[in-house]
Amino acid sequence: MKVIYEHQSHPTGTAVIVKEYIQDYFTSPYHYHDLYELIYIAKSYGKIYAGNRIMNFHDGDVFLLGPGLGHCFYNELAFVASGEKAHAIVIFFNINFLQTELTDNPDYFKMKELLDRSLFGLQIKDTENSIINEFNQITHKTGIEKMITLLTILHKITGKSSKEIISLNHSTTSAKLSNRDFDRLEPVINYVLENFRDNLDSKVAASLANMNDAAFCRFFKRRTEKTFSQFTNEVRVTHAKNLLLESQWDILRICYESGFKNLSYFNRQFKLIAGSSPKEFRELFQDKQGLLIRENKTD
Repeated sequence: MKVIYEHQSHPTGTAVIVKEYIQDYFTSPYHYHDLYELIYIAKSYGKIYAGNRIMNFHDGDVFLLGPGLGHCFYNELAFVASGEKAHAIVIFFNINFLQTELTDNPDYFKMKELLDRSLFGLQIKDTENSIINEFNQITHKTGIEKMITLLTILHKITGKSSKEIISLNHSTTSAKLSNRDFDRLEPVINYVLENFRDNLDSKVAASLANMNDAAFCRFFKRRTEKTFSQFTNEVRVTHAKNLLLESQWDILRICYESGFKNLSYFNRQFKLIAGSSPKEFRELFQDKQGLLIRENKTD
């Protein structure tokens, strides 16, 4: 695919663009914009690759991605097979709509700080219904009302705690990629996301990038700050995390379902990437869920 830069044109007088996507699955390739992108996942699940970070996404997730940050959303095969429609509401805007009379308002500086952080990519966790309602309403707004609704969403996000606004990356290396870099990386990323359960070959990845194996390995490490093998293992561990939380499968089955062929290697890679063993990861989540249930019962 050659679509790596998506330009969102602004009709005269329009500072905010709202798009609602309802489709069989998300189809955008690995790409970037020259605008800020605020995304609400109304219905869908799979993996997001943003900058140098791979993670799971689910219904209700909200992401704020700054200009130049490469990203793509990839639906799980199970979601595609389910027949459900992927549904997202996306708001595109530039910084200029804030730089008016708001610059003397303390809330402006909080929003500006949030947008600065979005250059690394942000996940907004535990999104309140009030924010979701604003996303649903903005699809019906026009003109100044659309801008006011966006300001309301950003204002509510800035009121969340630091633990609820998670940076996806710790550097903006990905924002410095050239169009040619994106052109080479996009088919490789798709190859891994579509085939991580199988044996992956760096020579196949190199051919997709139109490079020899040695040159590709150097290129991939320079552009993503990780080896092809490390990236593949991160995708597999990310998938394993989701299975540990969403299924009752034993760890051996999850190991194989995630593309690992050896349990001890799976355990080592999982701890290296996730910071705990698969068993500890699942138990920690179950403990948190139990605490949440107990707290709710006391209300």
